[in-house]
Parts: sequence; structure tokens; C-alpha cells
Amino acid sequence: MPQHRLNTLESGQNYTAQELDSFVSTTDVVLIATNEEQLFSEPERHYRVVRSFKGFFEHSSENGEKYFRDKKAYLVEKV
Repeated sequence: MPQHRLNTLESGQNYTAQELDSFVSTTDVVLIATNEEQLFSEPERHYRVVRSFKGFFEHSSENGEKYFRDKKAYLVEKV
């Protein structure tokens, strides 16, 4: 089966861990997974994109400031 490079993820759609791995390797995004560090442990496991965000707030431990990161983020969960 040929590999298709993903340009975006869509909420409500399922993707394999292998597809998500390829996506984050070629795209400047953040993935937040409900199964924590196990996201890429099983390449054929399927995940559903629950929600996407245009950005997020990040706290700097160096200066105590909070910054809005204009970076796409996706929440994914095991199917």
C-alpha cells in the first residue's frame, strides 16, 4: 500500500500511529495523546482526532511569563 503524506488532520477522522508519526515529522504541530507516551509504540494502532486548536499557552520557567504559541495542536485518543 503506498504511503500518502498528510497535510492536515481532520477532527473526527481516524489515523494510524504510523500516519501520525509521519505527519509530525514533516509538520510543525503538537499532538496531545490520551495514552501519553505510548502514542507511537504500536504503528498500526488507530487514533481519532478529537479536537484541533489554532494555538496554546505555554509557561516559561525561565521568566515566569505565559506566551501564546500560534502553533496548531491536535488532541488524539485511541480508537
